[in-house]
Amino acid sequence: MANDSSTGGYLQPVVASPPIEDAALDAIFQQMIVGLTGIPGAMVRPRWQPVTPKMPEPNQNWCAIGVTEIEQDARPAFVHVPDTDGTDKLYRHEILTLLASFYGPSAMQYAAQARDGIYVEQNHGMLTLNSMGLVDVGKMTAAPELINQQWLRRFDLSFRVRRQVVRTYSVLNVLSSDSTLNTDTVTTEIHVSQ
Repeated sequence: MANDSSTGGYLQPVVASPPIEDAALDAIFQQMIVGLTGIPGAMVRPRWQPVTPKMPEPNQNWCAIGVTEIEQDARPAFVHVPDTDGTDKLYRHEILTLLASFYGPSAMQYAAQARDGIYVEQNHGMLTLNSMGLVDVGKMTAAPELINQQWLRRFDLSFRVRRQVVRTYSVLNVLSSDSTLNTDTVTTEIHVSQ
């Protein structure tokens, strides 16, 4: 259990992971590619998986997608919320770089369809529902792979998505304080009480 500011020591967020992370985040981007391209859901896979599934046949169209980089702002903002006992909210912005690799005979077509479709307001509106927004889409890059003496068509497409992360810490309200103010001419004791 997370402690609060009255106990000293390190503070952990009140909720372990308020932003969507890991497999849940992968699922959002998987659904995005399915929605933009029409590739069946089972054929849009997380880029990295604990158990690597069998690679689809060269004549099948499919996609692997994953977050490859997270760039955060230089310093988060903190806002004290005095409600109840008090908390501090941390606000940070991140830019997630996603790499979608499209494979199969229609790899270029699906990469181009995803590139253009994400700019349709309704399509990137799904990102907004998850506190994210489209920054930009990178260039399409041909990246064919030689597997079992056969070239497999592949086109890579990168997306950059911005999101806001909010974390809450138990930083309690200051209820009272005793201190002394010393200047060159006057020493004053100060007592603050709520």
